[in-house]
Amino acid sequence: MSDSRLEDLQRVAGPVSRETFSGLQAFEGMFQTWAKSINLSSSSTIPDLWKRHVLDSAQLAPLAAGAIQWLDLGSGGGFPGLILAFLLKERPGASIDLVESNRKKAAFLATAIGQFALPARVHAVRIGSEIKGLRQPEVVTARALAPLPQLLELAWPWLSSGARGLLHKGRDYAHEIQESSLLWQYDLIEHRSRIDADSVVLEIADLKRK
Repeated sequence: MSDSRLEDLQRVAGPVSRETFSGLQAFEGMFQTWAKSINLSSSSTIPDLWKRHVLDSAQLAPLAAGAIQWLDLGSGGGFPGLILAFLLKERPGASIDLVESNRKKAAFLATAIGQFALPARVHAVRIGSEIKGLRQPEVVTARALAPLPQLLELAWPWLSSGARGLLHKGRDYAHEIQESSLLWQYDLIEHRSRIDADSVVLEIADLKRK
């Protein structure tokens, strides 16, 4: 079971050490324990947490293999931000900032970061508020946060300043792209999800207002 899980992880994320894999498995248990008390994700997805959340998040890592400065917006229960933090431990100097305004979820994120010594920081503020000490990221991520037109508005400060977006989107992504094109101009690469045939990861760069 463990070997097949590791193989699945390496298939979507690239080379991953057994130490990182073990950490992710321990995090999975921690998440399930906390999820009994606070709403970290949809309860229907918890039985398939490894595939639906861990692997789905991990597939972002090889899309920006050289990046070391990351920013995750609306981190929620840690997907993709905490999963990326585990994988970034293997990149010298890499780190990720997690923005989550819900205090209970932010407390969970901070606890996980401390327990697993992850290269991450939590900012318990609303997106759009001042984020103290935040450096310009190379990559901005977001998952299940907002429709694309609104999401681009939230990520505008960074995507207009040289960062790339790696944004999870579901089956309605084509409609969201069409809507966003009325307001925004950007370079776009569509990466088919390696986990869900109906989903994509939108890689967005050089964001400009129309």
